[in-house]
Amino acid sequence: MAESFEIDFLGVETKKSGDAIALRYEQNAQTFIHVIDGGYASTGEALRDHIIEHYGDPKTLDHVVATHNDGDHARGLVPILEHFEVKALWMLRPWLYAQELLPRFKNYSNVDNLRAALRTAYSNLADLEDIAIKKRIPIYEPFQGQQIGAFVVMAPTRARFLDLVVSSDKTPLAKVEAAIQGFKDFLVEAAKAAVAYVNGAWGDEYFPASDTSDENEMSVVQYALIAGEKILLTADTGREGLAEVVAYAPSVGLNLPGVDRFQVPHHGGRRNLTTDLLDSILGPRLESKPVSPLFKAYISSAKADEDHPRKVVQRAMIHRGARLSQTEGSGIHAKSSNVSMREGWGPITPVAYPEEYEE
Repeated sequence: MAESFEIDFLGVETKKSGDAIALRYEQNAQTFIHVIDGGYASTGEALRDHIIEHYGDPKTLDHVVATHNDGDHARGLVPILEHFEVKALWMLRPWLYAQELLPRFKNYSNVDNLRAALRTAYSNLADLEDIAIKKRIPIYEPFQGQQIGAFVVMAPTRARFLDLVVSSDKTPLAKVEAAIQGFKDFLVEAAKAAVAYVNGAWGDEYFPASDTSDENEMSVVQYALIAGEKILLTADTGREGLAEVVAYAPSVGLNLPGVDRFQVPHHGGRRNLTTDLLDSILGPRLESKPVSPLFKAYISSAKADEDHPRKVVQRAMIHRGARLSQTEGSGIHAKSSNVSMREGWGPITPVAYPEEYEE
């Protein structure tokens, strides 16, 4: 039977970018609807309405995945869970592992207190859990190797996830004093202001040594082969998560480098990537821009977001032959060749190659 897919990256238009993704695909004469994150609360309402309008007003969703706790991903799933009947909710809840983690938290000797502290720290996921329990929606753990419909979870592993819970800035190990946090915020703003740009020749790219946050590294990464196309959806994962993807790929028959559809991590953040990881996943930099794109890459980024996407990330995608698209105020409808163009949705103009990038 013919397989098909369509992936909708909705625009999350606030001062900060976010992810709100809906998929509909057909395998073995069955149609599945699969939602990944919902952006902020208002975006979740738009995502709900989008599914109703474009996916045939379904009563049931097969899978809903909350990739991690951040509000630009998880908050928007509240209206999704409230409106639809959901067969399976996939998310990682740190408080489930309170008993196992207790020896690693010196300030806690009581499992119940640690569990409560973790629920408070990861409140967006806790809110989704409350709705799921009320509506009797089954909740599953998307650790590496789990099958979510046509998709397999590539990262994180259970062990790395637990390590991230302990090391995260959200950890209840010790409360961060307001003055210290304020100083951190000052440093972040100063770093933003200090970003300089340089002109570069084709192929030049530079990624900073510092990594993305532990919360981003908790992101659930998914891979599927549908209609002959390799689809890799990365959420906000960082370098550790992508390294897990590369290491695990042979186990699921994914021969890297080379994918057909690639979600660029963290809205085009440069602290999630390295040249070596991109070489391993997408292939090495080409000597020049190819006549025809080798794969399609997508960035969920808001027009008002001054920090995303980074130009070096845009360049890195194009260096490897991507046809790069960004939401930037409008949704992206990605589809297999046997799916008709949606009425009123034209092709997105690909991102032009930036001549400069962040030093």
